[in-house]
Order: sequence, then C-alpha cells, then structure tokens
Amino acid sequence: MSAQGAGPTIEPAPLAVRLRPWLPVLLVPALALAGYLAIGGATWLTLTVAGLAMGMMIFIMASGLTLVFGLMDVINFGHGAFVSVGAFVGVTVLLALSGMTGVDSVTLNLAAVLLAILAAMLATGGLGYVFERTIVMPVYGAHLKQILVTMGGLIVIQQLIYVVWGPDALYIQRPVTLQGSLTLGDAALETFRLLAVVVGLVLFAAMRWVLTRTKVGLLVRAGVENAEMVQALGYKIRRLFIVVFMAGSALAGLGGVMWGLYQQTITAQMGSEIMILIFIVVIIGGLGSVGGCFIGALLVGLVANYVAFLAPKVALVSNIALMVAILMWRPEGLYAVVRSK
Repeated sequence: MSAQGAGPTIEPAPLAVRLRPWLPVLLVPALALAGYLAIGGATWLTLTVAGLAMGMMIFIMASGLTLVFGLMDVINFGHGAFVSVGAFVGVTVLLALSGMTGVDSVTLNLAAVLLAILAAMLATGGLGYVFERTIVMPVYGAHLKQILVTMGGLIVIQQLIYVVWGPDALYIQRPVTLQGSLTLGDAALETFRLLAVVVGLVLFAAMRWVLTRTKVGLLVRAGVENAEMVQALGYKIRRLFIVVFMAGSALAGLGGVMWGLYQQTITAQMGSEIMILIFIVVIIGGLGSVGGCFIGALLVGLVANYVAFLAPKVALVSNIALMVAILMWRPEGLYAVVRSK
C-alpha cells in the first residue's frame, strides 16, 4: 500500500518489452554463434570476416538508397548505375596512380585508394544531382512511373559506360599492401576485407553522428517521419531532397569502388546485379532506417558466406529465405520507420 498523498506507482515495463528494440541487434551475434557451432575453427573465422566485409560493402551501397526512399519516397532502380559509374571512375583513377599502388607502401596505397574514392563520390554525387533534376523530380509520388523511368535511366547510364570505357570488363589488381592476408592462428584473413570492415564501421558511425547530432540529421529524420510538417515549419524540404539524393548517390559510388576492388573485376552491369542484394537489405532493415540497413547488411553477408560453405546449392536462395523469415517476424522490417501520411 502506498503512503497517503504519494503519487501513483509507475510499474516498470516487462522485460520482453524492454528487450524488443535490441532483438535485431542480437541477431548478428546469434547468427555468428550458429555459424561457429556448424563450422567451427579457423574456417569459421575466415568466413565470418568475409561475411562482415561483404555486409559492410553492401551497407555502404544500400544506406544511401534507404535514406532516399525514407525521406523522398522514391523507388530508385537507377541506384545501381551509380555503383557502376563509381567503380569505373575509381578504377580509372587507380590505374592512373599505378606508381602509388604498385609500391610496397601502406601510406601511398591508402592515399591512392582515398583519391579514387573521392573522385568516384564526386562523380556520382554530381550525376545524382542531374539524375534527380531530370528523371526523378517529374515523377515524385508516382511509384510505377518511378520504377519505369529510373530503370530507363539505369539502361542509359550503362550504355554511356560502354561509350566511355568500352563494353569489356576491366580487371584490376589491388594495391600491393592490400593483396596479402594476415594469419591469425590457422585462419587467413584478407587485408582488403579487414579494410572493408573498418571503412563500413567508420561510415556507419559517421552517419549515426550526422543523423543524431546535427541539424541536418534532425531535419532528415523529421522529414522521413513527416515531410509535410518539416516544410510547414519553414524548411526547404525540396533542397533537402536534393542533398540527400546526392549523398546517397555518392555513397553508391564509394560502394562501387570498394566492391570493384573486392571482386577485382568491374562491368557496366555490376550495379544492376548487386541491386538485388541492396533491395533485400533495405527491405530487411526497414525502409528509411540506417540502423536496420546496417544490421540487415551484416546478416546478408554472414548468411551468404556460411550457406555457400555448408550448402552451396542453397546459396542462391539463402538471402531470399532470410528476407522471408525476417518479414514473417517483423513485417515492416527490423526497425520500421513510421511515416505520417
């Protein structure tokens, strides 16, 4: 019995309710543990690092798309074109800097990769501006038209890649210091994959900081939930649309460089091919959620590598099965973003 005059007692939320927001985060270590029990040893460590690296690169490419859809409600099938353009621009820069990539110097090799990334992000960010102004802007609010015109934009950009770089695939050697592996016990961990994990973590931390600690991030998050209210408060939401679209395109370019170095082969179609995984990650994470996109990408990368080792014939459908399982559990994705209509 409470003392006379005391306020009402507030009962703490049940443990299941308090743990619910953390359940998606726990999926990654749970999956890694399941993989260890099924595989074990040095092979598990090698596959886990490979899966995390793959997931980080997919996250880099998917994060821009999930922000664009969450804020602008735009289904952009042309996103894959920015991946391809970023890869070709980045590889062109790396080939021009062969004097820096061909020497055994970590500083020079990383500087060359950084210059290639910057060039790719500038090129795809500028291309994103033109794409949004000419192709996307006339079809805001019309999803079917968005699918058609952005798919058409993808095809046009692929043809332009043929014109500039030719129809043949380009092969590239990674910089010297990124070609080897680090040995940890009996496990061999590729240096480039470790670098990809670091780049992905840094990007995720930077995006979280921008979205939660800056005014621009506040406007983006508010725009995702209620764009009309942000505009009513006097902010130019259309200008914010352009900035976010360019940033998403630039991130696709960054991902294209990393994916090109990962595969060591680039083609004009590489962006459209990776778009399947990108859309799976965006759907799993919850449309508009960067955190959900991050977790979804890690799950996709780990599942792809574990299943390819344990059951190669099932690998082709493993990520579709993962998406179905996640959506059966949480139909709106791991972290659904509520939009006010």
